[in-house]
Amino acid sequence: MYNRFRGTACRWLPAVALLALSAQAMGNTLNQNVSWTVDRAGTTAKYRVVAYGDSIYAGYNGSISNAAKYSAPTVDSEYLSALWNADIENIRRAKSGAVASDVYNNKIVAERSYMQASSTRVVTFEMCGNDGLQARSSFKSQTGTCDYSVLNNAVASCKTYVAQAMDYINANAHTNVKLKLIANLYYPGYNADNVQSTCRDAATGATVNLRDRFLPAIATMNYWMCEYARQKGFKCADSFAEYMGADYDSNGDGQIDSAALRYVAGDTEAAYVTRIATTLRATLRDANTHFVSSSSSFDYIQSDDVHPTYTGGTVSAGLWGGSTGSGAPRYTSFTSGKSPIWNNFGHERMGWSLSTYNPPTP
Repeated sequence: MYNRFRGTACRWLPAVALLALSAQAMGNTLNQNVSWTVDRAGTTAKYRVVAYGDSIYAGYNGSISNAAKYSAPTVDSEYLSALWNADIENIRRAKSGAVASDVYNNKIVAERSYMQASSTRVVTFEMCGNDGLQARSSFKSQTGTCDYSVLNNAVASCKTYVAQAMDYINANAHTNVKLKLIANLYYPGYNADNVQSTCRDAATGATVNLRDRFLPAIATMNYWMCEYARQKGFKCADSFAEYMGADYDSNGDGQIDSAALRYVAGDTEAAYVTRIATTLRATLRDANTHFVSSSSSFDYIQSDDVHPTYTGGTVSAGLWGGSTGSGAPRYTSFTSGKSPIWNNFGHERMGWSLSTYNPPTP
């Protein structure tokens, strides 16, 4: 077949290669929009979940043309379908590579109509991951005297647009919406960042450990995501705790590690950052090896060391447009509110975390 269409293939190859290179040059900044309906047998009611975000909610898998079918918001939709005995339409309006300002302006604001539909019951969003990744990349490349402003600016931008996003959703989501929530950041590349910088601290003249600098910055972003959620009527799904802490008590303090790391309403920024970056730091583990017991673990991060692992196939999402489809739920009921694979993959874990806030009725 290749020989038969050799001329056509040669004519198209440069264009396809150019598109791929363009996406890479933009840091994989591309729209990856998906609409997937969990079609539950014997039901007539249908409700909507709207999810705004970047590559995480997009289900990015390295492709410019497809994404995970079951990224976290769609996983959550399966839980809702069982809880409400209804069909759930999951609208994912995501832009891989987008920083917080881009998600806010070009997804949440520009595409507000999706959350304004009367069938909408849940609105969720995530952002700031690319602000952190870009700041990390910039800092890693520094020589001479370290400039910490790139990290500080990422934190400031995150705080600004998280607050604005919540205010905008509160003002624009349909009055039928019963749940609004944000998912905070896990720390991709936690082990890889345990190296010294190529720049030197202005005060000491010594290089600095990258993880020592990045961890408090991520913790600060996460604190304000959950704190603003508390202040503004949102819930906060703590992805950091679910990814970075084991599901058993590794340090003998009487708490499951993942539970001990969670944001606690009433925490001050200083108390939360100290708990994450100092007090419980010894319990943090790279999410490539998430321990669900002392002897069993699963890989929550894809080979790019950034994006969550998933199962259940892919859907069209990328340069050639998004996709709209439907299918029966993989699971029709959930024992103790958890699917059989709730902690086996990154997106399954995040989707379960979102589901813990689902209202009992639509």
